[in-house]
Parts: sequence; structure tokens; C-alpha cells
Amino acid sequence: TVPAKPDGLASYGVNMAEWPRSWMGSEKDILPGEHLVDCFQLFCERLLLTTLTRKTVHKHINNLWLLGGEVIRDLNEDSKLRKIPMELLLLKVLDVDGGPLIHNGSEEEQRSFDSTCRKFYRFLADPLR
Repeated sequence: TVPAKPDGLASYGVNMAEWPRSWMGSEKDILPGEHLVDCFQLFCERLLLTTLTRKTVHKHINNLWLLGGEVIRDLNEDSKLRKIPMELLLLKVLDVDGGPLIHNGSEEEQRSFDSTCRKFYRFLADPLR
């Protein structure tokens, strides 16, 4: 049987509108953070339509939040990246093998993160989405 669909991201206790402030190092990080959330939103809505378990969907959402923090960190380490449209930047930091190395993460956390990044990469690279 297909699990009953939850009432959107709110049923997961997720308010993506708060994510940019949670990632920011300074005010200049808010706008790119909002662009990240825009990129994540449709992917998350698609996740809610799958037969994935609630726990798995929650894992992917948490990993997207982690990815956002890593991308914002990258922007602060290399300001030239700020000139790249967010979706193109995401396609640059993600690939078929996963995502960037997470700071202070265990091997298990990295495996989980890479699983989400691979799924998100396939979503972004799909011209028919």
C-alpha cells in the first residue's frame, strides 16, 4: 500500500523560509540562501509524492539543509561563486557520486548526505522535471 501523504513539509516540522538565516554568516548570504530554498522546494514537493517512508523523506530534507549550509560556506570561501546562478552552482557541487565533503561529519552521515545529493542531482539534471 502507498503511505498516506502528509500535509506538506509543515507536517515534517520544516519551515524552509527559516533556512537562509540558519545558514548565513552575514546578511549577504540571505539572498543566495533564498535561491537555494527555491531550488530545494520543488524537489521536496516531489519527495512527498513518492512511496518513500516518512523517515527517509525526513532524512533527505535534513540532508538538503546540510547541503545549503555547505554551499553558503563555499560562497564565503570563494566570492567568485556568488556570480554563478544557484542552480548551475548546485550542478557544479553535485554529481552522480554525491555531494561535497561535509564538515565534521561521520562516514555514515556522509553516505546519507551523498545519497540525497545523488537523488537531488538527478532531479536537477532532468530536463523533463
